[in-house]
Amino acid sequence: MMKMQWLSALVLGALSCAAFAEEAPADSNLIKQGEYLARAGDCVACHTNGKAGKPFAGGLPMETPIGTIYSTNITPDKEHGIGGYTFEEFDDAVRKGVRKDGSTLYPAMPYPSFARISEADMRAMYAYFMHGVEPVNVANKDTDIPWPLSMRWPLAFWRGIFAPTPSDFVANPQVDPVLERGRYLVEGLGHCGACHTPRSLTMQEKALSESEGDDYLAGSNAPIDGWVASSLRGENRDGLGTWSEAELAEFLKTGRNDKSVVFGGMSDVVEHSLQYLSDDDITAIARYLKSLPPRGGKQTPAPVEDSVAKDLWKGNDSKTGAALYVDNCAACHRTRRRRL
Repeated sequence: MMKMQWLSALVLGALSCAAFAEEAPADSNLIKQGEYLARAGDCVACHTNGKAGKPFAGGLPMETPIGTIYSTNITPDKEHGIGGYTFEEFDDAVRKGVRKDGSTLYPAMPYPSFARISEADMRAMYAYFMHGVEPVNVANKDTDIPWPLSMRWPLAFWRGIFAPTPSDFVANPQVDPVLERGRYLVEGLGHCGACHTPRSLTMQEKALSESEGDDYLAGSNAPIDGWVASSLRGENRDGLGTWSEAELAEFLKTGRNDKSVVFGGMSDVVEHSLQYLSDDDITAIARYLKSLPPRGGKQTPAPVEDSVAKDLWKGNDSKTGAALYVDNCAACHRTRRRRL
């Protein structure tokens, strides 16, 4: 009898400990780290339906060549969100593109890039989304993709062919650690290639990293919300070849510098993500991007037509096209005597 009582006590104690462990709040520092990483990943921009939407409650429409899809609720709401996800299920969704029910996410979710996120960072983000985000009981919207294109099972084949296997980022010890930090942020959490890398006919990015070729970050080959994302490589005319590291860092942090100003979807990136990153991480991103050579090899700087710049600076808009430029372009691109 005594033996049975001891056994019952042990079982009840084990169950109590398990329940306590499941309900115990995550470490506050881990939650704070996860919040920062979620900012770096710009999760809120896609998973919030504009200014009126609740943060992370989903519902943002995304136009695709086959129809409209809507971002999902990723708050810890147990009915419509991810409140019932284990860490493993959360990790599968973010890094593998697999939902809790086993079906494949549409690649509007940039899981091919997120596959490079470290497990430690994934655990921090899980802690944040489960314990630092307010649950919102908002149902997810069905896609507007017509059948049979709406079937998800073919996506599993796409994912198997084009999405890499998740693996922890390994920094090259022989490379500047600041640059390597930038590479991790750009290729992984920042998923810059999702917009700035051209895609093939089967809609996968032509390269997911610099090691896969100079298509990486060479500029989109199709409009995104009406805008074409520019090259982030070292081209002088179409890329960042004439920008210094400091100028690029200023642009990323503030959304403008003496050369340009953000527009289109990049405005959301600065508003919801980049402005919140540390100066060290902004510098790391800028340094990595400045390390990328121009697509196809070196280029000579484009010549500056100094007489045009001088005329614009003096307010002389009598030449053909000058008034058009001043009225429609100069507000952002300026009239200073420098190449834009």
